[in-house]
Amino acid sequence: MDIISLIIFLAVGALAGWLAGNIVKGSGLGLVANIIVGIIGAVLGGFLFGLLGITTGGLIGSIIMATIGAVILLYIVSIVKKA
Repeated sequence: MDIISLIIFLAVGALAGWLAGNIVKGSGLGLVANIIVGIIGAVLGGFLFGLLGITTGGLIGSIIMATIGAVILLYIVSIVKKA
């Protein structure tokens, strides 16, 4: 992975985490938390999309998949915190 790919990966993670934070709790989570949530959300979203047989292509598809995964992740975390 070269430096440009790493920067794009982190930017997609930050954007997906920010979008998910706005969807779930109404505000972003902070830069580092957005990146972490976005990256974990991308892994979760890729896994779930793979199970469902859904494929995404390009940058927009990656952002959508990561955002959906991050929203699911934040929803699960909120349920666990309430329990």
